[in-house]
Amino acid sequence: MAKRPTIHDVAAVAGVSRGTVSRVLNDDRYVSPAAHAAVRRAITETGYIVNRNARSLVTQRSGSVVMVLSEPQEKVFEDPNYSTTIRVAIRRLATRDVSLVIMMAGDDGDRERVVRYVRGGHADGVLLMSTHAGDPLVDALETIGIPAVACGAVIGKENVIPYAAANDREGARQMTRYLVGLGRRRIATITGPMDTPGGSQRLEGFADVLGRKASKRLIEHGDWTQLGGESAMARLLERAPDIDAVFVASDLMAAGALAALRAAGRRVPEDVAVGGFDDSAVALTTHPPLTTIRQPLERVAEETVRLLLALIDGAEHVEPVILPTDLIVREST
Repeated sequence: MAKRPTIHDVAAVAGVSRGTVSRVLNDDRYVSPAAHAAVRRAITETGYIVNRNARSLVTQRSGSVVMVLSEPQEKVFEDPNYSTTIRVAIRRLATRDVSLVIMMAGDDGDRERVVRYVRGGHADGVLLMSTHAGDPLVDALETIGIPAVACGAVIGKENVIPYAAANDREGARQMTRYLVGLGRRRIATITGPMDTPGGSQRLEGFADVLGRKASKRLIEHGDWTQLGGESAMARLLERAPDIDAVFVASDLMAAGALAALRAAGRRVPEDVAVGGFDDSAVALTTHPPLTTIRQPLERVAEETVRLLLALIDGAEHVEPVILPTDLIVREST
């Protein structure tokens, strides 16, 4: 059996000391670019594999980050936004040789498991997704003192948990102004859950444009799922059958709204114009293709990971990042 390459082998091939190899492996900033490149080449040539257990004893780091998804599993696997965020996070963390561990936190039992895992020192940081206002997990993480950031603000904790997000409120304004500009006069909306920033801020943007015309009669609440969007649209049609446009706070719910409109015999866009939010893969699969607000989800994910790595590296404070959105016009309007 071939001998497993050691740090001494890497040092010999790179022409540097063992200490220099160790500093490269531990991401020490005090290594010259030339030495860093030589060590990385030597690692590839020798086939050296880092012993994570030994490395963590030296660095006091686990080499992993936990992504906590605060939704039931069925929602996570239905919504394409999650897969995009997970894919980008894995890719971005890999550049630092950090692994991503995914944990669900849809109920109290799940949250307790997350807390035990983090308290046990198995992660260097936590990346929160779809965290609802009042979630006790946020307070628990704050007590533990582990670096944590959120993909989208945590309502009520904006000054405690740093975050990266799209400008939800302005995106909703963009869509609502566009629908008004089309001459639509009875514009309704289907919101996301109001204890999430996408739910509350997109409703605020809608109301910013319509003012008093944004009556409760024209507002229905959804749950980010396609079935939830379909049910909400059916309730709106029953309550206000003269609706001629609807802004739906996610593409997935908009797909459900389109199904409800078809079932009611309403033509899109002739009778009712439909606008969504996300510009996910769903927007291109609906019939007709969906006019929507594009949020730069990949950039949001990259910025979220960047903020977390900065905190793990010792930054005392990082500023939230809010990214602009774009209106994408297709056949549904």
